[in-house]
Amino acid sequence: MRQPSAPPFNAPAARRLRAALGMGPEHVAYGMRASYGLPYVTPDLVIAWERGSVAPSHPELTALAGVLWCSPGELLGRPQTLREHRISRAVAPEDLARAVDMDLRSYLRMEENGQWRGNERQSAALARVLDLALPDFVAVTGREAKLADLLHSAVTTRWQAYVRPVRKLAPLDTDVLEGVLQQLYEDYQGHMAATLSWGGGTTSASESGRDFLDRIVENFWEGVADRSA
Repeated sequence: MRQPSAPPFNAPAARRLRAALGMGPEHVAYGMRASYGLPYVTPDLVIAWERGSVAPSHPELTALAGVLWCSPGELLGRPQTLREHRISRAVAPEDLARAVDMDLRSYLRMEENGQWRGNERQSAALARVLDLALPDFVAVTGREAKLADLLHSAVTTRWQAYVRPVRKLAPLDTDVLEGVLQQLYEDYQGHMAATLSWGGGTTSASESGRDFLDRIVENFWEGVADRSA
C-alpha cells in the first residue's frame, strides 16, 4: 500500500512559536521526550525541523504542537490533500468518517488514494467538518483538474459558453463568475497579442500562453477573491 505523504510542515512557524514562548530547542526536545514518549527527539532534530531539512511525522507533529501550545494546523503550510486538511483541523479519521456517514475503511482508502468519491451530501458534510474554503473543497474533491480544463477552454475560445459548466464545479455568484472569466479571457488574449507584437513569433507566443495556462486555476481563484472582497 502506498504510504500517504507527510503533511506540509511550516518550519518558520515552528521556530517563531518556540521563540515566542522563550524556549530553546533543548526545552522542546525535553518536552517531547518527557510528555509524549518520544525518547529519540534531540535538540538537533528540533533544529532540523525548524530549518526545513527534515519534516516531522504525524505523531511528532502532534507532540510538537502540544509542547508549543498550539494546534497542529498552526505548524502546517497550506494543506493540499484530504489527509492534510484533516490533520490541520486535528480531526481523527474515525470521527470524520462518522461525520460524513461513511465506514472508516472506505474513507481511509479515499484518503490514501487521494480520490474523494463521496456523494453530494457527504461532500457537503466534509466541507462543513473541515471548514473548507471553496478552492480547497474543489481541490480535495478531485474537481481541480476538470476546472483547469474548463478554464483553459474558456480563455482560448468563448468564455461565455463556460459560465454554467464552471459554476457546476465551483458554485459562485453568477456576476462574479462572469466577471472573472471575462477578465481571464482578456488577460490571456492580450498577453498573446502583446507577445506576438514584440516579434517573438508563434513559438514565443506559445510558450507565454502555456505559462499563463499553467497558472490558470491560481489566477481564477485570485480573481474570485478580488471580486468577492
